[in-house]
Amino acid sequence: MAITIGSFLFGFDTGIISGALLFIRDEFELTSFEQSSVVSVLLLGAVAGALGSGKISDRYGRRPLLAGLGVLFLLGIIVAAVANGYWMLMLGRIIMGLAVGGVSATVPTYLGEMAPAQIRGRVLSLNQLLITLGLLASYLVNWAFADSEQWRAMFWVGGIPSALLVLVCLWLPESPVWQINNGRTDRARRTLDRVTEEGGADLVVSRYDDTDTGGGSGGADGTGAGGMRALWVPAVRPALLVGVILAALQQFSGINPILYYAPTIMGQAGLSASNAIYYSVFIGIVNVIITVVSLSLVDRIGRRPLLIGSLAGMAVSIALLGIAFVADLSPLVMLIAMMLYIVAFGIGLGPVFWVLLGEIFPPAQRAEGSGAGATVNWLSNFVVSLLFLPLISAIGEGPTFWIFAGICVIGVGFVAKWVPETRGRHIDEVGQDLHRRWHVRAR
Repeated sequence: MAITIGSFLFGFDTGIISGALLFIRDEFELTSFEQSSVVSVLLLGAVAGALGSGKISDRYGRRPLLAGLGVLFLLGIIVAAVANGYWMLMLGRIIMGLAVGGVSATVPTYLGEMAPAQIRGRVLSLNQLLITLGLLASYLVNWAFADSEQWRAMFWVGGIPSALLVLVCLWLPESPVWQINNGRTDRARRTLDRVTEEGGADLVVSRYDDTDTGGGSGGADGTGAGGMRALWVPAVRPALLVGVILAALQQFSGINPILYYAPTIMGQAGLSASNAIYYSVFIGIVNVIITVVSLSLVDRIGRRPLLIGSLAGMAVSIALLGIAFVADLSPLVMLIAMMLYIVAFGIGLGPVFWVLLGEIFPPAQRAEGSGAGATVNWLSNFVVSLLFLPLISAIGEGPTFWIFAGICVIGVGFVAKWVPETRGRHIDEVGQDLHRRWHVRAR
């Protein structure tokens, strides 16, 4: 779907700095702290963008917000590309971060509300696929301009999909669920007629009218309250807990340290790190391929099996990576363990978290719930990225990777006990399963 251009920009803007910084640091004479802050400030901007997106999305609609985020992407890229020093570059990265956080929460919401249940997993998995394609594109752009050291051109390339996102939003339909919840049922029917079979619009409208309008199933207290407070009512709280715990688990399982610091890890393993961009391209290609595989499986075998298998595979492979460092095994063993870990993540935890984020919340709380999950995801990303290298310095590579492995094992238990299957199910069925698993009385 065209709206996943936002997800592409999510990946592109987070990845482009890895190559650009190699040349920015020399031109602006950045200290090590300034270099790390240029990278990490986007994560903080993303926290703010994800946190604020739910309220804006519920008030003005998904489509206007996504168009505004496209403008933010474009503005951030322009500021970064013309930056004449550290502080202007920081401003551009913060603006990019706001947009990245916003799309990370809003795209799953929109896709979850537009997709028919039987293909919802595949449609929501497009979010992760476009993120990985954006990352790969950023690595290829870095590679293309590396020899000429044109770091400004690296940023300028991102202006093309940013402008395209704004243009796409001019003709995309508004979410029918948002239209129903805001009393625009006739418009919702017209939208649904474009994406469902004959009679499908009546079925969808009747189900949401019966269960979700005016605060919907989120109005467990009888008030139909919206906003973040509505996520804590008994009927919605289990979905919130599943969303935020999976958000933290996705980051504390170690994926971004592995992706961010892969060249460093390979260098410590005895391999040359001089061609860091080449390593990034190779990892990006593997990430895209395995996400495509997941796209074909998520609606065939379900979310829970993919999550459990993914976390188990991640635990084994990253534990092996730790053993390889401690036992001083061949660099080839380390590389294989790292690639197996990325494959295990890409087939399950990577895409399925974003799928579930668009499926587990009642429609009236979906935008706020997705925003809460995305906010925790970005906060966790920031914390893990900040602590990874100091932790390696304190206890070594092996024990650090074993901590990640232990978190993955805990994740297997959490998914098995607390996470519902959502494949092909209506939100009522998902809610009942959540209430049963979390021992909450549905009201």
